[in-house]
Amino acid sequence: MSLIRVENITREFITGEVSTKVLYGVSFTIDSGEFLAIMGPSGSGKSTLMHILGFLDKASSGKFFYKDKDVSNLSEDELARMRNQEIGFVFQAFHLLPKMSVLENVKLPLIYSKKKNQDQLARQALEAVGLSHRLHYSPNQISGGEKQRVAIARALVNEPAVVFADEPTGNLDSKSGQQVMAVLQALNEQGKTIVLVTHEKYTSQHAKRIITIRDGVIESDKSVASRLIAREEKELIK
Repeated sequence: MSLIRVENITREFITGEVSTKVLYGVSFTIDSGEFLAIMGPSGSGKSTLMHILGFLDKASSGKFFYKDKDVSNLSEDELARMRNQEIGFVFQAFHLLPKMSVLENVKLPLIYSKKKNQDQLARQALEAVGLSHRLHYSPNQISGGEKQRVAIARALVNEPAVVFADEPTGNLDSKSGQQVMAVLQALNEQGKTIVLVTHEKYTSQHAKRIITIRDGVIESDKSVASRLIAREEKELIK
């Protein structure tokens, strides 16, 4: 069973009498346990595509199946529930709340959850990204790479079926970026589905499959022949 399947989806933005088409009939599937990179230059439509796949936006036309269920016409409330229960997001800008501790930031997605032992779940998520020693630090007391790892822990805390990472290394130096990619690779090796959105060829090579999108259409969809494995960096997150 595919986790995600999109069939001929389009996205068009209308402002007044001006119509701007961003996606043109995009079709593909994502299976559970994949590490997929969606790659393309600025303006290619890759972030718009991620927003649709992550229930942040709706396609203008076409079909979207999630776990073999057609979710193309969900209401806003249903989309919000799916985002909370099924999806984890990691963004370039971290989006951590400065007045909350690392642990409190990671617990935020659990506010609307009925799960018990929320403190324990947050601690486990931080342990998974190698930050058990930073629980009570504030975001301004940790490095950029650690902030992104906190954001990954926050994305994991609700045990989502898929994690979307939108340019997760864009604000980081090369060493911190490698550490973040090592975390994502380790999570994928544990069975987590990862969808990475990036314009960087080097970063995309850490995935197992790359979809290249240009001008709103899929240019290529290929397995990675020589995947980059961040072995040294994995030691830094243990």
